[in-house]
Amino acid sequence: MESYYAGIDVGSVSTKLVLINGEREVVFQTYLRTEGGPIQAIQQAFRQLAEAGSWTIAGIGSTGSGRRLAGVMVGADAIKNEITAHGVAAAHVEPRVQTVIDIGGQDSKLIIIRDGVCVGFNMNTICAAGTGSFLDHQASRLGIPIEEFGGYALRARSPVKISGRCGVFAESDLIHKQQLGYSKEDLIAGLCQALVGNYLTNVARGKKIEPLILFQGGVAANIGIRAALEERLGQQVIVPEHFRVMGALGAALLAQQFMERTGRPTKFRGLDAIINFSCYPKGFVCSGCANNCEINELYMGGELISRWGSRCAKWDDLSLPAQDDQNASKGSLLAQAGR
Repeated sequence: MESYYAGIDVGSVSTKLVLINGEREVVFQTYLRTEGGPIQAIQQAFRQLAEAGSWTIAGIGSTGSGRRLAGVMVGADAIKNEITAHGVAAAHVEPRVQTVIDIGGQDSKLIIIRDGVCVGFNMNTICAAGTGSFLDHQASRLGIPIEEFGGYALRARSPVKISGRCGVFAESDLIHKQQLGYSKEDLIAGLCQALVGNYLTNVARGKKIEPLILFQGGVAANIGIRAALEERLGQQVIVPEHFRVMGALGAALLAQQFMERTGRPTKFRGLDAIINFSCYPKGFVCSGCANNCEINELYMGGELISRWGSRCAKWDDLSLPAQDDQNASKGSLLAQAGR
């Protein structure tokens, strides 16, 4: 019976699930809106996987901002950050890649790869200009489906100049130029150029962008952004086939590597268990020291199964009562002192 490997990428805007076979070919993928409910999105993704066929899953990896939650829910064998997952996926689909431009729903990344190894990266800081959520908002405000956004940019005759150094300024400038009577095509083309400039200034910030360049993440579907990137860089920018789910693909590849290297049995909980279990998170702030760590807990069927967020090992013991914070802190400290 053939074995498969899964990867789940949970972000603030979208949740992606990929399944690969032993030859590292994608046999299933899904892209869902997280919509503020990562637990429900994860369950829906696996529900779709179950409906697509019968699978023997020999390993699973998780990534994204919700990777810890997803990892606990599904029983992940490998929990990796987004940079690692996206870099591994990029090098897999195109071994010659040297630069990865990844723009998702809430963040933007630049990954530098040499000889198949990630040697550097940058991420956006506090500005979300150019990310998927910002473009969604502008498309909605202009009354244009986001799927048609890039097409409008390519039909522009005279793109307007828009300030792209800040999302707030970009929107204000766009509204001002709209009130002056510029066409939607010229406005959108100008916005795409401004946001590419923002990316190169604030995200790339000094990194050398060399070919072969891959453009991935949800925004890679926007042909206007791609065209603006190629114009500014003077180089071809390639959008891979699975551009929307590259993080999940990387997580699946990493899970396969881990399982084949270690020979361990998978911790995967099984499709039925993931789809049907009752799961909910809780949290509290530890007052044991000046760090005031925010501790996250995950319960399944009323039982505490995982706890994370502490800068020390104080809360590793799941038997500690979270509700009695101060007493639990004292008890844990005493236990550590007696070791």
